[in-house]
Amino acid sequence: MQAHTKKHHTETIELRFIGPIVNMARAIETLKPLGFLDTSDAVPWREAYPECSEEQLIGKVLAGARYREGLTQIKLAELTGIPQRHISEMENGK
Repeated sequence: MQAHTKKHHTETIELRFIGPIVNMARAIETLKPLGFLDTSDAVPWREAYPECSEEQLIGKVLAGARYREGLTQIKLAELTGIPQRHISEMENGK
């Protein structure tokens, strides 16, 4: 039997709760000392860029993920086998 070898991509989790609204602030304050953040005021990513087409949004996400990992387009091309010019085209919505 094969062992599970994949690592989780992140060391964080997202929690969602259903309960009385009157206890929401108390629940948030209780979780903060444990390292949890209140993201209830976060904006969905599609709403943050209403002027962008679907292709442009996908390109922004790709460029952002590449930047977050500290990769240049050239290094990402080497790691994936995708030509650098294609990565550039994807990031520019083409």
